[in-house]
Amino acid sequence: MGQCARITTIDEYIAGQPAEVQPLLHKIRTVIRKAAPNATEKIAWQMPTFWQGKNLIHFAVFKKHIGIYPGDLTHAPFEERLMGYQKTKSAIQFPFDKPIDYKLIADITAWRLSCLEQSKTGR
Repeated sequence: MGQCARITTIDEYIAGQPAEVQPLLHKIRTVIRKAAPNATEKIAWQMPTFWQGKNLIHFAVFKKHIGIYPGDLTHAPFEERLMGYQKTKSAIQFPFDKPIDYKLIADITAWRLSCLEQSKTGR
């Protein structure tokens, strides 16, 4: 893909990444899809995004890590599991030099889904 080509699907995004990273991205996509089977896939902010009434979770490749963007992590129930990862209020970096914790990604997705459900019901 040329630099000016606009990516419109997650398949295109993954295909445009280095070959050694593509299996990791396919696995992350599968993990998120399994945790949020009713979410719609799209590209938002030039990142693979899962949408379910609101943005549920995004992911993106960088030089040394894969970033996961689930939104505000302030009240996340798995703070101790995030220890050792570079993170901000709304992002987590999974470095390429460590095994990716796919279970953590699944749990983050399920938690975000429950947050969205609670916001819909007002609880």
